[in-house]
Amino acid sequence: MNSASNVVNETPAQATAIAAGAISWSRRMYWCVRRELWESKSVWIAPAVAAAVTLVACSISAMRLPERLRTAAAADPMRQMNIAEGPFDLAGLLIMGVTFLVALFYSLDALYGERRDRSILFFKSLPVSDLTTVLAKASIPMLVLPLLTFGVTMATQTVVLLVSRAALAGSGVDAGAAWRHFSFWHSQGMLLYHLVAIHGLLYSPFYGWLLLVSAWARRLPILWATLPPLAVGLFEKIAFNSSFLAGWLANALGGGSGRTASAGSGMSMDSLTSPWPGDFLSSPQLWINLLAAALFLFLAVELRKRRGPI
Repeated sequence: MNSASNVVNETPAQATAIAAGAISWSRRMYWCVRRELWESKSVWIAPAVAAAVTLVACSISAMRLPERLRTAAAADPMRQMNIAEGPFDLAGLLIMGVTFLVALFYSLDALYGERRDRSILFFKSLPVSDLTTVLAKASIPMLVLPLLTFGVTMATQTVVLLVSRAALAGSGVDAGAAWRHFSFWHSQGMLLYHLVAIHGLLYSPFYGWLLLVSAWARRLPILWATLPPLAVGLFEKIAFNSSFLAGWLANALGGGSGRTASAGSGMSMDSLTSPWPGDFLSSPQLWINLLAAALFLFLAVELRKRRGPI
């Protein structure tokens, strides 16, 4: 009876603190991520639509495989394999491109949107800290989308592979040389590594910067996200005749330094796995990027504590 009366007599802030203490941080984080997925339906709808469109396009392309392989019958086996894998690789590249754009636009609107529609007033009344909220939003482009992209891409590529092989088998083309060196599970392992390492970790400063701008901007966050880097790059070029920022951005977007694709591999899944895991984990680029992302997220948390509705 006394405990019940104590709870009733608590102030709203104290009641919120008590409620927060009764729920573990991991559970609060889990429900925050679920809330993001529920409110930002584009996170999972866009990959599904991209997969459907890609599946139709790649299936049509797969129907032309027999003719292309007959034309390249005298070519070396590696070229034949590149031709046979064309629709398979294209499916992965298109879906990854779409989900990367989704990650950027989601990050730019994640904190700005709740201030614009004033839902931040409701969410701040919940027993969830600003740190948990920002980390939950950051986990969408850095963790959830890479894993979701892998699942969608794997399912799409499986169908494309079956359609391609069926088209070749139905045409009577001997594709043994083209598929001899192909391993489905090896390609999926490379895909998962690329998504987690590059899209999740190496691109983290881009997501952190966009979340910071999203927490700060009162209008047109896309301009505030793009103009400062452009201004810094232009100032650096004029003042010092250097392009360090542009080189860093190009290196980060290119997946960091490391091994390059083998000659003749083209735009295949093999070309997406650079650098090697050992080189990647020991690369200063990775740790600089992670530190930059942590700084941006820290500033985003501090801004969310002070920012109200627009």
